[in-house]
Amino acid sequence: MVPSEVLNSPSFPLQFHLQVRTELAALIPVLQWFESHGRSFLPDSVLWQCKVALAEGFTNTVRYAHQHLPPTTPIDLELTFKFHSLEIRIWDHGQPFDLQAKLDSLQQHPLAPLEMESDRGLLFMRSLTDTLQYIRTGEGRNCLILQKTF
Repeated sequence: MVPSEVLNSPSFPLQFHLQVRTELAALIPVLQWFESHGRSFLPDSVLWQCKVALAEGFTNTVRYAHQHLPPTTPIDLELTFKFHSLEIRIWDHGQPFDLQAKLDSLQQHPLAPLEMESDRGLLFMRSLTDTLQYIRTGEGRNCLILQKTF
């Protein structure tokens, strides 16, 4: 539940930014950062769902988008809290990726998501969020956008 003093604050919506290196070990500080901000605004069930979606998005960025890039390549993360919604953005420097085409092809897959060896993280992110997008930005980066209403 969002505290009333935050809802009445002129600075709402609130944004938080974090930049980390391209390494799986950075997942721990990413999740700690998210929980430290999200705990004040999100119901426990939404906090958990968003943490899972964030973990999947971040690890996919490290493993796939940045797989051929040095560990010093930054990954930028941003949280935007609005009255009853959260937007998580993860920026990468990898090659563009057609998320919708991939999700469409997974929809046709005969295996259940838990039986799949890869790509199930995309299905988890889609099922745990209200909106899932992956766009190419003007400065040559990609941005994974996860939105959740609560």
